[in-house]
Amino acid sequence: MPIRILIADDQRLFRQSLKYLLEQEEDMKVVGEVGDGQDAFTLAQESHPDIILMDVDMPKLDGITATRLILERKPSIKVLMLSVHDEDERIITAIHNGAIGYILKDADHKEFIRIIRGTFRGENVVSPFLANRIPKVMSQIDGPSAHNKDAEAHSKISLLTERERETLGLVSEGKSNKEIADLLCISIETAKSHLQTIYRKLGVKSRTEAAILFLKEKG
Repeated sequence: MPIRILIADDQRLFRQSLKYLLEQEEDMKVVGEVGDGQDAFTLAQESHPDIILMDVDMPKLDGITATRLILERKPSIKVLMLSVHDEDERIITAIHNGAIGYILKDADHKEFIRIIRGTFRGENVVSPFLANRIPKVMSQIDGPSAHNKDAEAHSKISLLTERERETLGLVSEGKSNKEIADLLCISIETAKSHLQTIYRKLGVKSRTEAAILFLKEKG
């Protein structure tokens, strides 16, 4: 049986070109293509794909939200996010909402095919075009000493003020510094200052590490 693939991307030329390339492979079948997250959600229920190639930025419903809604109903589907971006907060948000992988759109044809096949087989695919931080992040969240790490995360998060927790919560949702500033009605410089304080208190060096601790403490 071929790998059943649904393509969701708002750029028609990109998704049609991707469909053409994928259908040259004997073990792959594109069961549908859509241009927004809402249609992706609907078609996923109807076409029963094995894998969805999901663009991050789409109209009506963004790809990350669509992923969460789809997996609530069809948890067996594997979602690979597609994006021109390589940003830690997007990766964290995609993971948090169930995505199994993250491919940058500048991956070449062979790399796309290898990632899709590996994902279908349940492998942790290693590729310069795949956001390799995903398996690393998952191992940190679900590793053998998860209980101890959860306790450690809770202890560190308890050091934060309420405003710092709010800031970190928004980071874990993939918000940019500007979005955080707007949502909390503060300046971007103040938002950056909050983040630096959070990093210092948690003993981390990046948004990704801080968000991992927050997600472990949260649940």
